[in-house]
Amino acid sequence: MSQTVVSTDRLALRHLTEADADFILRLLNEPSFLEFVGDKGVRTVEDARAYINDGPVESYEKHGFGLYLVELSHDGTPIGMCGLVKRDSLDDVDVGFALLPEFWSQGYAVEAGQAVLDRGHGVHDLDRIVAITAQHNEASKRVLERLGMVFEGLIRLSDEEDEICLFSRAWEP
Repeated sequence: MSQTVVSTDRLALRHLTEADADFILRLLNEPSFLEFVGDKGVRTVEDARAYINDGPVESYEKHGFGLYLVELSHDGTPIGMCGLVKRDSLDDVDVGFALLPEFWSQGYAVEAGQAVLDRGHGVHDLDRIVAITAQHNEASKRVLERLGMVFEGLIRLSDEEDEICLFSRAWEP
């Protein structure tokens, strides 16, 4: 069992491990994840283990942060992931989140996102954190606005990809 990195009243966020592969396989193949985040090509438990090791685990080692498993504090039920990502295609670190649909509209994304932003600023000394979302993902836009993030404009992460919305939040140094 991985140690909790940050907790809130209702949630615990912890490092992802290979033991979470079944959950990650389910989350990454949810229709909403495929639509709003994209197809990560994770089709088997082995693929999910590779995704965890090559993504979040590598990021923990390289940057000291990454995507965390989000689970309910009272019983440990995994509900999604949320964390900080350093992409080659963005100058700033970005906050990302994805929850299983049955846990939407209960404030969990805002609660987890705020904990991650606070940790990013307070522990990792990040004075600016960004977020990206599909133009048609109105629910994520509302979450980002509730997190105090401001729409900056449309960007492309690569020439082959559609334009997406860029949000940011900055703290005074």
